[in-house]
Amino acid sequence: MTELGSPEGELNIVAWAGYIERGETMEAFDWVTSYEKSTGCNVKVKTAGTSDEMVALMNQGGFDIVTASGDASLRMIAGETVQEINTDLIPSWNTIDKRLQDAVWHTVDGKHYGTPYAWGSNVLMYNTDAFGDKVPDSWNVVWEEQMLADGKSNKNRVQAFDGPIHIADAAMYLMYHNPELGIKDPYELTEDQYQASLNLLRQQRELVGRYWHDAFMQMDDFTNEGFVASGSWPFQVNLLKPNLPIASVIPKEGATGWADTTMVHAEAKNLNCAYLWMEHQLSSNLQSDLAAWFGAVPVVPAKCVGSDLLGPEGCKINGIDNFDKIMFWKTPVASCKTQESCVPYYRWVTDYIAVLGGR
Repeated sequence: MTELGSPEGELNIVAWAGYIERGETMEAFDWVTSYEKSTGCNVKVKTAGTSDEMVALMNQGGFDIVTASGDASLRMIAGETVQEINTDLIPSWNTIDKRLQDAVWHTVDGKHYGTPYAWGSNVLMYNTDAFGDKVPDSWNVVWEEQMLADGKSNKNRVQAFDGPIHIADAAMYLMYHNPELGIKDPYELTEDQYQASLNLLRQQRELVGRYWHDAFMQMDDFTNEGFVASGSWPFQVNLLKPNLPIASVIPKEGATGWADTTMVHAEAKNLNCAYLWMEHQLSSNLQSDLAAWFGAVPVVPAKCVGSDLLGPEGCKINGIDNFDKIMFWKTPVASCKTQESCVPYYRWVTDYIAVLGGR
C-alpha cells in the first residue's frame, strides 16, 4: 500500500483480553470511541486466550488486524497470513521506542510486518494471606510442593498457563537452577534440555489445581476457588487488588514476557481502517491508558508522562527499566542461534498437550 484511501467503515480485530477497551469494563478506559468518531471505522473485537488461538483465528480469516505476541507473529509471517506494512503511512512511527522498531518478532529481512502495541512481563501473582509476611522470591512456589505461611500445602492451590509457550517458563527456571544443562535461551532448547523442561512440567502437573488461559476466569478462580499462586499478567493483578489480598512479584529467576504487535491480515478487507488504527494506537491516549489498565509499558516512551491514569511513576512501576531482563515470547524453531539445533514449536504443541493429559 502506497497511500491511504477512504476508510471502509469497519475494523475487525483479534486481541488479547483487555487490549481493546471502549469504556464498557470501566468508564475511564476508552480508546476505541475516539477512533471510531474520527475515522468512521466501527470496531468489532474477537478475544483470544492464547497465541495458538490467535493464529487459528487469523488462518480462518475474516479479520483485519491482530495484537500478536512474539510466539505467534513469526508463524503468521512464515505462513503468509499477515502482510508487510508501509511504515511511511504511519506518521507517528518514529515515536516508537527504538528498541522495538526493528524487533525480530515483527521484522524479517528488513521488512516490517506490524506496529508495536505494548510490552511487559509475566508476573507471579499470589495471595498475601496465604504467604503471610513473606514475599515469594522464587518461582518454586508453582513448581515444587511446599507448606505456605497459612499452614497449608500449595498443592492444588496453584495454577499454570495452558499454552505451549509455558514450556519456556520451565526452561527459564532450569536455566537458573540447573546451569549444567547449558540452557542459554528458554525458547532454544536441545532435545536433552527440552526433555528436562517437560519433566519439570510433569512435576508441576501434580500441584496444579487448574490450568488457565482466560484472564477473567483466572480472576474468578482467585476470588472464589481458593487459588493462591500462579504465573499471571499485571492486568489480573490490577483488577483483583482493590478487593482481594493480591500482590505480584518478578522472582529471582527472572520472567518471560510479551512484546505485542498489531499485524495486518494478508487479505484484510478494511486496509485503510487498519492503517488508521496503527496510527491511532501510537498517537492517541491508547498507549498511556492501556499501560495503566493492563500493567503494560507503552511502546511510545513519550506516553509515560502527562497521563493522570498512568501517573508519573506508572512506567517505572510497570517495568520500563526491565526490558533487557525479560525473556520475550518468540516462536521456537529448529534452526536456532544458541544451540546446534533446537526443538521446533510443533513439538511444543503436541508434547504440552500430552503433559496436560498426564503423559
